[in-house]
Amino acid sequence: MKYGQFIATVRENGEYADRAEAETVATTVLETLRSRMTPEGAAHLAAQLPEPLDDVLLANDPDLPESFGVEEFCRRVAERTDSTRTTAEWDASAVLSTVAVTITGGELNRVLSQLPSGYASLFGLNGLSD
Repeated sequence: MKYGQFIATVRENGEYADRAEAETVATTVLETLRSRMTPEGAAHLAAQLPEPLDDVLLANDPDLPESFGVEEFCRRVAERTDSTRTTAEWDASAVLSTVAVTITGGELNRVLSQLPSGYASLFGLNGLSD
């Protein structure tokens, strides 16, 4: 999927007013996800996302990965977007469900294997048992 299509899908999924809002949310959610992933895992995911989103995941931070669950993930997104936790969960779902249809099934499994239970629903995988 090309960048424009990715952002258009995020915008549609999140019902955002404009492209700029969708881009901001996408970057914020991916940066937050990056802080939860190993550098190797982030690099694998980055390889399947369009530029410039891949750069968001390739940031070099020796203190990563951090360990936190879905609630903290959404709290961090809410803090960075100056929104409520409910809105942040909506934002995360809009972006991560787009990621899920952009990457291969094997890569999606690799990403989910790095995350604790509960993240699958943010990727639009509600039927998946954690």
